[in-house]
Amino acid sequence: MARKSGRDISGWLVVDKPAGMTSTAVVNKVRWALNAKKAGHAGTLDPAATGVLAVALGEATKTVPYITDALKCYRFAIRLGAATNTDDAEGEVIATASLRPSDAEIEAALAAFRGEIMQVPPQFSAVKVDGERAYALARAGEDMDLAARPLWVESLVLKARPDADTAELEMVCGKGGYVRSIARDLGQALGCLGHVLWLRREWSGPFEASDGVGIETIEREARTDALEARLLPLEVGLADLPELRATPEGAARLRNGNPGMVFASDVEWGEEAWASHQGRAVAVGVYKSGELHPSRVFNL
Repeated sequence: MARKSGRDISGWLVVDKPAGMTSTAVVNKVRWALNAKKAGHAGTLDPAATGVLAVALGEATKTVPYITDALKCYRFAIRLGAATNTDDAEGEVIATASLRPSDAEIEAALAAFRGEIMQVPPQFSAVKVDGERAYALARAGEDMDLAARPLWVESLVLKARPDADTAELEMVCGKGGYVRSIARDLGQALGCLGHVLWLRREWSGPFEASDGVGIETIEREARTDALEARLLPLEVGLADLPELRATPEGAARLRNGNPGMVFASDVEWGEEAWASHQGRAVAVGVYKSGELHPSRVFNL
């Protein structure tokens, strides 16, 4: 997350990230273009990947965890017949296979990758190993035994088969999923090996790639009202949480970090929710006996 001089401006800018640009570079570009003091993103995309990169500004950065935890949709192509050291087309080919599965065989194999699965991250990933990033160790030639991690896969379907060497898939999954690992493990399961050819994040939580702003537009509209008008309100990042309406007195208490009274609702005791007053978010917290006990307070 970037914290530098600039304006106190809050909201979300949905960027349609181009290939060849890091997620950090996109955040820095947006922060510069809006002269924002604080910015961060809700979920890294590999440099070669494209699609939704939701950039949070100012107080919206406090809602980033709720977008990070939300479901995401990826469209990607697997190149069958070869494994690479990075599990994508950017790496070196380390093994090949002549076998090519049928569409039916691919569809049958996908069943094992749906639901709650255990997934080993790629060697070239941001996972930390003894305080070091795995990709740094991999570049130094180390072969790591990375621990498998749980991943919820809502759906995984074969969408197209352009040729015998290529399969296009769509996956909806939870937090922490590696598409490159899916390509690697599916290729191994099919006996043909595989790696990601291209990858696009179609949506992330409430944010759609079709609504994203291109880097060229950001550069053209930098430091103008036109770009600022593209910002979505902070509250969009709370779409997956129930909303409670705070009383005027409750809102004042919440802004000071104290439990505040909210109007009656169907939110259950102990459930996480957010409180609003006069249409703006005041705080996120836990609902208990008519009050919201805040964990995050918004200074809007």
